[in-house]
This record gives sequence, C-alpha cells and structure tokens, in this order.
Amino acid sequence: MLQLGEERMSQTEVDVRGPKDQRSSPCGNLLDRGEREVEEDQEEELGGEDCVILNEDYDTDLELGDQEEAYDPTGYMEACEVLQVVPAYNFLRNMHNSELSMMHRCLGPQGTKALAVPLVTNTSILRLNLRDNWMEGMGGAAIAEMLKENCYITEVDLSDNSLGDHGAGAIASMLKENSTLLNLNLSGNHFTDRSVEHLGPALITNSRLQHLDLSHNALGEQAGQSLGQALSENTGLRSLNLAWNCIRGRGAAILANGLEVNFCLRTVDLLFNGLGEEGASTLGKALKENTVLEELNVSNNRIPPEGAIHLAMGLKVNKTIKSLNMGRNPIQNAGCFTILKSVQENPDSAMEAIYFSDITVNQDFEDLYRAVKEIFPALTVNHGGRIGTFRKAKA
Repeated sequence: MLQLGEERMSQTEVDVRGPKDQRSSPCGNLLDRGEREVEEDQEEELGGEDCVILNEDYDTDLELGDQEEAYDPTGYMEACEVLQVVPAYNFLRNMHNSELSMMHRCLGPQGTKALAVPLVTNTSILRLNLRDNWMEGMGGAAIAEMLKENCYITEVDLSDNSLGDHGAGAIASMLKENSTLLNLNLSGNHFTDRSVEHLGPALITNSRLQHLDLSHNALGEQAGQSLGQALSENTGLRSLNLAWNCIRGRGAAILANGLEVNFCLRTVDLLFNGLGEEGASTLGKALKENTVLEELNVSNNRIPPEGAIHLAMGLKVNKTIKSLNMGRNPIQNAGCFTILKSVQENPDSAMEAIYFSDITVNQDFEDLYRAVKEIFPALTVNHGGRIGTFRKAKA
C-alpha cells in the first residue's frame, strides 16, 4: 500500500499543470505553454500551413522506406527480397528515363543480380552506367545474361568492377549474341591474357560494337596477339582503348599487324604499354597500308630514336592520320625531327597535331617546324621545350 501511494504521489507531482497549460502534439505527446507558444509563432510565420521538407536532391537507398510500397511490375522488389539485398530506389525513380547512372553504389554481386532482373524487359533505358560497384564475375555474368535479352541498351559502363576472367568470359558470350550494343567500357577489371582468349573471338563475331575500352587491365603479350588477330577480321570497331596495359614484344608486333589490315578503326590508344622498337617498327609498316586510322596515341611506350624512324617511314605515305601522340618516349630531338620531316615530305598528309610532351628539341627542329607551318598552316606541335632555353637561376 505504501508503495502504491508513493507512485500516486509521484504522478501528482509530475502532472501539476492544468488543462489550460497542456496541449497534445500531433504524435500524442504533451507540450507545455512555452513549447505551445513557439509552435504558434512558427505557424504564424509559415502562414498556418504545414511545413514540408523536400529532399529531392538527397539520394539514398532508404529514402522510401517509410512509404507504402507501390505495385512493382518489374519484379525488382521481389528479386531484392529473394536475394536479401537493399533495393536501390534510384533505379525505381529512373527506370523510365533513357539513361540510368548508378556509379559507386556498392551493389555487389547479389545487388547486381537483382538489378538485372527488371532490366531484361526494360525498354526505356538506352545508356547504363554501373561503374565501380564491385560486382565481380558473378555480377558481370548477370549483366551479360541480361544484355542477351535486352535489345534497347546501346551503351554500358562496367568499369572498375573486378569482373576478372570469369566476367570476361560472360561478356564475350554476350557479345556473340547481342546486336544492339555500340559502346562498352570494361576498364579496370583485372582482365588478363586469359580474358582476351574469350574476348578475341567475340570481337570477330560481333560487327555492331563500335567503341571498346580495355584500359587499365593486365593485358600482356599473349593478349596483344589475340587482339591483333581479332582486329584483322573485325568490321565494327571505330575506337579501341588499350592504355595502361603490358602489351609488348611479339604481342605488340602482331597487334600492329592487325591494324595494318583493319579498315574500320579511327582511334587507337596504346598509352603506357611497352611497344619498344619492335612494336614501333611494325606499326610504321601498318601506317603505310592503313587508310582509315585518324588518331594514334603511343606515348610512354619506351620507343627509341630508331623506332621513331620506322614510324616516320609510314607517315611519309599515310593520308589519314590527324593526331599523333609520341610524348614521353626516349626518341630525343632526332626522333622528333624525323617525325616532323616525314610530314613535310608527304604532300597528302592529314596531320593536324603532333605531341612530343616532355621531349626537348633544338633550334634545327624549331626551324623545320616553321618551314612545315608554311605548308600546313593548321598543324600544331607540342614539345617539352627547346634545348638551351633553360638557364640556372642566379644565386
């Protein structure tokens, strides 16, 4: 009895305000007079209307968590439930747009599999960006299977997803069947020579893909050979990015042989490989025969002055190259001079820009450049400065 009496006393002490001093909040809590006055002031400032905070620009996958789930004819929500992943509501908001960008979402293999389910039948999305989602081979395989069925998507970015050789095999299988994909970015996916064993034959079969990015992988000599054979038969690619790989030696030579007979590629990027003299020599021969290539980047490829001479021999007769990047190769002033001289001696040259970044030249080169400018006024040449123009600062 004593204990119950103490509890009643506590309740009396706590709730000593009368009805006039109390007011219930919308959530059922009691507000004291001070809180009531603040609330009334806020209502007056807002004209008595409810205050609604819109977070349209703030994007998370949990935004719609408190809202009543709408009917989902795509099957995405069900797939997420089965695979036990958090739905990416960014997809539900944008699935009727022509472009879906879901970079850096940490989808993982399971999240990617769930996303692939509604994309199979989606007819709105044309450009799909799933860069950096750590989907791995399993997720890559799910996207590849989806692209076998979807005939609307034309551009896909799967870069930085650690697809590996398993993912490359799945992508290659897809390319043999897909006839709508035009642009595919596979940069930074830990592809090796084994990956290209799958991709090479697929590029021979597929004639629709126009732009392929395989940069920042681990493609070596064997990959160069496989790609060279594929390019000799491919009839669709317009641009190929192989920058930041390890293609050198015989692989570089066979790759160049493929370019010699290819009649579709307009742009080739071989930045940061290891062509060396052997690769440059074969590439020079290819430039004599190739009649479509317009942009070539062979910077940072350990090409010596002798390699520059071989390239120059091809440039003497080439009629299509517009941009040549030879920067950061040890070709010295002699190599730069030879390249520029070949342009001067080719009346049919289409050259518009030559890059000799970080390579110093002498006055003879500068004089030659002025003479060439009279023949080709639009030509621009970038280099690392003229020898003798750098002086030590006085103490």
